[in-house]
Amino acid sequence: MQSIDPKSLSTLQTRITYLKSFTNFTEADAAALHAARPVVEALIPTIVDAVYKKLLSYDITAKAFVPRQTGYDGVAPTKVEELDLEHPMVKFRMGFLKGYLQKLVVMDYNDSRTWEYFDKVGIMHTGVAGFAHRAKKPGLRVEYIHMGLLLGYVVDLVIGAVTAHPDLDNETKSAVLRALNKVIWIQNDCQFPFLVLSGIAANEVVVFARHYVVDLDTPNSVVVPKKGLSEGWVGQIATGAVVAVGVLGVQLILRQW
Repeated sequence: MQSIDPKSLSTLQTRITYLKSFTNFTEADAAALHAARPVVEALIPTIVDAVYKKLLSYDITAKAFVPRQTGYDGVAPTKVEELDLEHPMVKFRMGFLKGYLQKLVVMDYNDSRTWEYFDKVGIMHTGVAGFAHRAKKPGLRVEYIHMGLLLGYVVDLVIGAVTAHPDLDNETKSAVLRALNKVIWIQNDCQFPFLVLSGIAANEVVVFARHYVVDLDTPNSVVVPKKGLSEGWVGQIATGAVVAVGVLGVQLILRQW
């Protein structure tokens, strides 16, 4: 039995090592993703169009594209009704998803910078500048429910396309989809660093649970994140009391499982 120190999971590198071990993400998985590059890259335009068509079909997700996006200098929409796949700012955002999907099949999964990128993708959607180009820019905040659904929808699209691909044998299809599933679940962990506690303040108070690790063996414990992970996050937490309430809630929920 492997021993995992809960406190160590507040460090990205240690956490990724644990996630890769638990999901059994291996060199074979990375190789499967790299080998699938021609297939996946050919599917990306269709996937991106389908994803944004889905995002714009609900006002709750479409509204995230009304504020001017960081780095976009064109005409910004004033209401969700102006948005469609041809709007310049929507196309601007579609480019980011295209780049993300392209990275999945070319990244070096032994390089810590790969996982730092995944972590920053999660951070940038919490109102904190995950990437340097977003520093001192308006915060981009997207609730976890929408981010999680987005990943699920992307996976569904890829599964449908890969399983129906006429030039891939069943062994290759299985290897690619299993590898993708593991990577997406690790990405999911990177973009689930918070719990939203509603009703405590006028605005939602965000407690970043991944960076404030709970040790269930120690009542009401909070492990303060190490330097680097904590930078930029302190301002997101209203008071220490809120953290305590959030941690207590997490403990109660987990102990009921």
